Amino acid sequence: MTPTAAEPAVGLPARVELAFEPSGTRVRVPGGVTVFDAASWNGIAIDSTCGGHGTCKKCKIKITGGTAPVSPLDVRAFSPDELNAGWRLACRAPATEDLRVEVPPLVTRPKAATVGVGRQVILRPAAQKRYLELDEPSLADQRTDLERVLDGLDDLEPRADLAVLRSIGSVLRAADYRVTAVIVDDVLIAVQPGDTTARLYGIAFDLGTTTVVATLLDLSTGTPLAVASMLNKQQPFGADVITRISAIMMDPAKLDLLAGLARESLAELTVEVCDQAGVDPAEVCEVALAGNATMTHIALGIDPEPLGVAPFIMAARQFPDVLAAADLDLPVHPRARAFAFPAFGAYVGGDITAGLLASGMNRDARTRLFVDIGTNCEIVLGSRDWLLATAAPAGPAFEGAAIRCGMRAADGAIEVVSMTPDGVDLRVIGDTGPAGLCGSGLVDAVASLIGVGLLDRSGRFVAEQEAAALVPALAGRLTTLGAERVFVLHWLGEPGDVARSIYLSQRDVRELQFAKAAIATGWSILLEEAGLAAADIKQVLLAGSFGSYLAPANAIRLGLVPRLPAARVVSAGNVAGEGAKMALLSVRERAGALALQEEVRYVELSDRADFNDAFVDQLQFPE
Repeated sequence: MTPTAAEPAVGLPARVELAFEPSGTRVRVPGGVTVFDAASWNGIAIDSTCGGHGTCKKCKIKITGGTAPVSPLDVRAFSPDELNAGWRLACRAPATEDLRVEVPPLVTRPKAATVGVGRQVILRPAAQKRYLELDEPSLADQRTDLERVLDGLDDLEPRADLAVLRSIGSVLRAADYRVTAVIVDDVLIAVQPGDTTARLYGIAFDLGTTTVVATLLDLSTGTPLAVASMLNKQQPFGADVITRISAIMMDPAKLDLLAGLARESLAELTVEVCDQAGVDPAEVCEVALAGNATMTHIALGIDPEPLGVAPFIMAARQFPDVLAAADLDLPVHPRARAFAFPAFGAYVGGDITAGLLASGMNRDARTRLFVDIGTNCEIVLGSRDWLLATAAPAGPAFEGAAIRCGMRAADGAIEVVSMTPDGVDLRVIGDTGPAGLCGSGLVDAVASLIGVGLLDRSGRFVAEQEAAALVPALAGRLTTLGAERVFVLHWLGEPGDVARSIYLSQRDVRELQFAKAAIATGWSILLEEAGLAAADIKQVLLAGSFGSYLAPANAIRLGLVPRLPAARVVSAGNVAGEGAKMALLSVRERAGALALQEEVRYVELSDRADFNDAFVDQLQFPE
């Protein structure tokens, strides 16, 4: 029988105390639980991309008081000196006694695209303010307070809820009937004393699986006032939506926890952008949320489990018009409204709807390909006459996960790699010493190795003798670590100390191949559905943060996108965030986002008999 909190395993204490540094947090947990679980239960963020399943080896901690046994995974993750110093993987470290645990700081500000390709819009927000100078009541004019305000809004017919009625009388009388009515869509959300028409704000959110971006907008002018981004606080529960859905499936109580973490991310960014612009958050009267289906479901407290298992069913494609910012626990006006973008399918969500809106895919006569590369890759092909969408399971390689020396796009990450027969040139985020390899650096490294001839089309490193003959200046970097062949990008220690270097392994190359094959299979099947060839595509839009930093020539070289002239491949940036801005600035554009639901046909790849064959065909790199 599995031990429980009420029934500890034989020989284990019923409770142990863990002291986490540098936060100083002390918690008491059942004896035998892992340090990772103990931290997660108590809101202490430990880096992880696999959600604590022991596959990513990112949850590194240092035991500075007490002892934890060394697991087989620890032996593979740390050097003997590091193990002796107390380094362990948190997901494999059982708390069998009181421990003091040092947690390395989690990168909360990864490099992210905060702007993207967008279109000019006619400014007509759903939120508006009207200054009113009203007649005071008299025995001859006994209209109610609400009727008096509504009569002043003679071209509108808003409705008011109880919260407005509770304050309207005192506001009118204190302000001598000189007030501002705040309306969002058809709802009167507030009556404010005096003329506040110059203060009308909204926040556009891109709720990504990895990164969350917020942009504060002046809705009266359409001007962005501040932008900020941060790592999604759900990150310790896995790098992709599947691991987060799995966490909820295994423990339904995790839904409330993950929902709370998503809302905390949104709330912190709300405060940050308002502080940047010197705006009172209570003046924010509307928000727009663009996120994939899983992130949106979780943020709204909707069980995402049906999204994670066939036949992949959403609770709803569109969300209620009466959605309130309070449903997301945002510290804005208490009756502010919220608009959540609708989704096309379980894995082509509201962020893609927003991206299509911003990029104008349904307005362009040209055939274009939209590719948002991430752990789940969303792909849309089409023009103003037709649109096809699908999703491909790319995996976490592009986030730096499942890569031996991988890391997120933060300070210390190698983001650009270029090679000549004479050497290797690296560009590192933050202009600091290299600490690891992020997704764009991974793509560059593999493309460069193919370019100099050290990787063949099958993804194998060439033999040592062939490397020495082809590029003698680089051949010394092609070596082995244990039984695996690796290419050293940067020596952290002495040259020749491979274990302490930043390297690309044969397994890393395979991870990239699997990811690129899934993506290429997705767009090739859409081309087949449309009866088109790759040459018919006039433009490729690389969307999202990763797409913003991906070199188009290397994306073509690896086969991530069709072989086209590089000028046709464009980095579109954070188009989801741009679409969210447009929805706040224009009711017409918001209606356009809803209309896209009828214009896009979703193609499910998982039930296609030809998917596996097509996937295998795409594993090799192009000639």
